[in-house]
Amino acid sequence: MRFSRALLAVPILLVNVVAGAQEFPRAEVGANYSYGRFIPSRDSRTPFSLNGGGGSLVVNINEFLGIKMDLQGYKSTTREFVIPASVNFPSGAQGSVSGDLFTYLFGPEIKVRAHKLQPFGHILFGAAHSNVYGNAYKTICQPIAGGCAFKGSPASDAFAMAVGGGLDIPINHVISFRPAEADYLLTHFTNQFANNVQNNFRYSAGVLFSFGHTTY
Repeated sequence: MRFSRALLAVPILLVNVVAGAQEFPRAEVGANYSYGRFIPSRDSRTPFSLNGGGGSLVVNINEFLGIKMDLQGYKSTTREFVIPASVNFPSGAQGSVSGDLFTYLFGPEIKVRAHKLQPFGHILFGAAHSNVYGNAYKTICQPIAGGCAFKGSPASDAFAMAVGGGLDIPINHVISFRPAEADYLLTHFTNQFANNVQNNFRYSAGVLFSFGHTTY
C-alpha cells in the first residue's frame, strides 16, 4: 500500500512542479513616447510642455527585481520668460525661449509578473541636460548691454531623479504594451535662472520587448 501511494504521489508532484515553473525575461527593452511638464525658472513659474521619447533597458536579476537604464529626450514649445528686477537682472528681463531636456537615469525596478497585468515601480538616479538656460541667456541677456549682471552661459547640467511606475500588458511571449508610466521627475539645476530644485512630471507610453526567458 505504501508503494502504491508513493507511485500515485509522483505524478501529483510532477504536476505541481510543472504548474509552478514560470518564466521571466533576462532583459526587457522599451521604446516610448513621453510628455513632460518642466518648470525651469526661479521667477517664471509657467511650466514648459515637453514632447519627446526615448527608451529603456532592464536587466532582470530575478522574477521581481531588475536594474534599469532609462534615456529620454524632449523638445519644448516656446515660452515667455518674465523676470522681475533682482541682483542678477537689475532692470528685470523678458524674452521668448525654447529648448530641450535630456535625462539619463539608472536604478532598481520592481515588477509583479501577473499573467494579464504587470505593474511595476522604480526609483532612478542620474543626470539631466538642458539648453533652455543657454537659450535664455542668448535671448534675454546678450541683446541688452548690462541687462544681466553675469557673463557666460549658465550651467546646463544637473542631478536628476525619477520616482514612479506604470503598467505593462503582455500581448504575447515577446511583446508587451505599456499604456501608462507616470513619474515625479526632480532636477537640480543651479544657475542664475533656475530654482535649486525643479519639481517636474512626466508621462510615457510605448511598447516593451522581452528577451532571454528563463524558468524559475
